[in-house]
Amino acid sequence: MSKKWLALITGSLVFVIILAVLSTVNKSTEEASIQTKEHDEVKEIENMIKGPGKRDDWFISQKVFPNKTLPQEAFQNATKQAKKLKETTVKELPELKNEKWTFIGPKIVGGRIVDMAIDPKQKDTVYAAAATGGVWKSVDAGKTFTAAWDDNNTQSMGALAVTSDGTLYAGTGEANPGGGSIVFGGTGIYKSTDQGDNWESIGLKDSGAIGRIAVDPKNPQQIFVAAAGQLFNPGGERGLYRSQDGGKTWNRVLNGKNNTTGAVDIAIDPENPKRIYAAMWDHVRYPNNRVYGGEGSGIYRSNDGGNTWEQLTNGLPVSDKNLGRIGIALSPTQPDRLYAITIKSDGYYEGFYISENGGDSWTKQEVSRTFSNAQSSFGWWFGRIWVDPNDEKHVFVAGVNMMESKDGGKTWASSKGIHADQHAVAWDSKQPGRVYVGNDGGVYRSEENGLVTGKWEKAVDLPATQFYTMDVSQQDIKRISGGTQDNGSIRSWGKDDWNEYYGGDGLRNLINYKDKEKVYACYQYGSCAWSEDGGNTMTYFTNKTVSNRRNWLSPLLFDPNDPSIMYYAGNRVNRSTDGGKTWEIISPSLTEGKSEDSYPYGTITTVAVSKSNGKVLYAGTDDGRLWKTTDLGKNWTEIINKVLPNRWVTQLKVDAKNENYVYVTFSGFRNGEDSAHVFKSEDGGNTWENISGNLPNTPVNNLVIDPKNRHNLYIATDVGVFMTKNDGKKWYSLGSGMPLAPVTDIVMHEPTNTLFASTFGRGIFEIKLK
Repeated sequence: MSKKWLALITGSLVFVIILAVLSTVNKSTEEASIQTKEHDEVKEIENMIKGPGKRDDWFISQKVFPNKTLPQEAFQNATKQAKKLKETTVKELPELKNEKWTFIGPKIVGGRIVDMAIDPKQKDTVYAAAATGGVWKSVDAGKTFTAAWDDNNTQSMGALAVTSDGTLYAGTGEANPGGGSIVFGGTGIYKSTDQGDNWESIGLKDSGAIGRIAVDPKNPQQIFVAAAGQLFNPGGERGLYRSQDGGKTWNRVLNGKNNTTGAVDIAIDPENPKRIYAAMWDHVRYPNNRVYGGEGSGIYRSNDGGNTWEQLTNGLPVSDKNLGRIGIALSPTQPDRLYAITIKSDGYYEGFYISENGGDSWTKQEVSRTFSNAQSSFGWWFGRIWVDPNDEKHVFVAGVNMMESKDGGKTWASSKGIHADQHAVAWDSKQPGRVYVGNDGGVYRSEENGLVTGKWEKAVDLPATQFYTMDVSQQDIKRISGGTQDNGSIRSWGKDDWNEYYGGDGLRNLINYKDKEKVYACYQYGSCAWSEDGGNTMTYFTNKTVSNRRNWLSPLLFDPNDPSIMYYAGNRVNRSTDGGKTWEIISPSLTEGKSEDSYPYGTITTVAVSKSNGKVLYAGTDDGRLWKTTDLGKNWTEIINKVLPNRWVTQLKVDAKNENYVYVTFSGFRNGEDSAHVFKSEDGGNTWENISGNLPNTPVNNLVIDPKNRHNLYIATDVGVFMTKNDGKKWYSLGSGMPLAPVTDIVMHEPTNTLFASTFGRGIFEIKLK
């Protein structure tokens, strides 16, 4: 993969931006090291910018503003409301249910895999848990996968485990607190006795996130679960839980020292299953405060099957505010040999430790800079160690790159040929030398016992891609592009089936509606480029724009009257009349962002242009402001109306025939309000009507006005796509076949009356509207 990064300094504030240009995409053996460099450079940006919507702020910031935390049951309640609305739709408008969503891709790009399990009986059968994409099953040794999870369950996953008789356990809610997926939370533990065809909810519904599931190797009825807790709220079902009856009942056997400490990792001695180790992690998240360490973090041991516990301290770092996530593993062939990795609360590497006496004492190891740098500045994203079941000195440690040691941690090799950000490893005992790895790019298989510098085969069909945005060519319905988490901006055309053409975390993507070869792609903080050859060559243009602050996902859009006229926004609106080659400022700062209290807010999040009058523009901000200009930016007027909520504005849309007919949508969760997510104005913003009606209490991410009938509206939310045929008087669930994954964007293909939806974890779907 060829990527070029340039540093730029613009404006009165120091603003460093990475230039990522992908001229071609090839799966070279240098991919992981390039990814490492990108991660470090992106982190340098984050350290220097006092800007909003950072990498793992963007999802949570918009959902809590102006509050500090999420309502305790926000996502669970929204999910229940969405299911109820589906039932209502079937009864009242059955023709909508008959409209089917169809998955259209991508299959080969993949997405973040957080855990894997090998079927103990079936040859070549492996299960993979996707961060926000449910559970997947492969029966051809990881080449292709099919969904093995109920579409109506939460798609946010944390852990997998399988017993000797093939019973599967899945823990929901990702315990890797970054990239945004964890904010969707989990709904507890699930069990399947038929290889993933059916799942039963078996408890711990308030566990928030599950870091690990471990089964007693001599008693498959005894299961341990590491519950990390809800990231944004203290309390709940945090800690280490044990079931002695196959998940029918649960008891918390290890509490945290405080209400922000949960369990995140487990290791069981296979020779003496009464000896158990647990890693506890003290952490909680606020919009402007990441507390990823504390006195509750530490390693604990039980010698009586989990009834009593002692903290292990001899040689390990002190449990204080500086100690963050911990990963622990033991050798199955020499159980007294343990390995642990500790991360500082700020995300940097703290130490790698070895115990030769079952945890009684530990020795900190001298490691290379390559090893420590693999944790980058976000080691809380990893926290995993795996030991070869046949060799106590063959060890893997997760990081941006996978680190492998063949001499018990004395020397280390760094992975090549696999995607960055490692989260899962599984050995197939039925096939000697076969090892699977799961990372942010999907699933990879080795037949060389996991040799990180060896040959790896990537799954070619694992549709779990996490999209931020998408676009569809109005000239060619099969020409689709989108911005994806950690997989860049990808497109459906070119030499391969879906290939990356611009790097970083892919964000806003656009295709010129009159010329499909003119495309645009952005990565974090509005770092955008244009292309006139379908994305084969990209020209960076953000340095031509002017703003003091830029959102993680910055607005970029065409004028609906002329695609050569474009708009871009940071905290000021910029306009181009030559397809993005040159830009001029047409607004003052429309949001302040002056103080620490306002951080991480202070940018424009959406801009809308009237088709009936090109001089009329609307803009919305992350701190709840609305603006309007009727003279192409010479004068801006703030729209202030008591009916509108003080929330992050997600989208503004203007009716094509009347510039005074405008809609606005909001993120955030309602707190004691009847409804507050979709509003309509028929007089240019002077007065507003709340048309949220019977919608679930969930953030709305986008809105589409039916070009044939403006009373027909479609919205994308964190719990599905909904529509109304009467301008919001009543809403219905649109179609069937869409998994319960967050829908981040929707786009109408007008020539065929087809609606496209991008999801954060299950790829892109389409539905033909009648």
